Amino acid sequence: MALAKLGVVVLDCPDPRALAGFYAEVLGGAVEGDGDWIDLKVPGGQALAFQRASGFVAPRWPAPDDSQQFHLDLVVEDLDAAEKGVLELGAKPLDAEDRSRGWRVYADPAGHPFCLCAC
Repeated sequence: MALAKLGVVVLDCPDPRALAGFYAEVLGGAVEGDGDWIDLKVPGGQALAFQRASGFVAPRWPAPDDSQQFHLDLVVEDLDAAEKGVLELGAKPLDAEDRSRGWRVYADPAGHPFCLCAC
């Protein structure tokens, strides 16, 4: 028997509304709340939350001396189309060398790493 159930994944960032808006464009869903805490209710999926962190420092990737802390794997039907979309929304490529793999690594506008993964 589990001791707990996952409630929400929370991303620290300097601007919660802006980062929630980025992920709403990528994943769909509704952005809710104001101020230092914003929720993204994703249809049929796990909710995400975004919390203002005034001293936020983005993780570095790849950095063998520093942890990336966590990353999101986002499953997509078409890697090229999804890549075009996230780049237009402000994502930055982190790992552009190997285009033959079934995943690609990016940073969201606040610097959190995430992967687009072919289904």
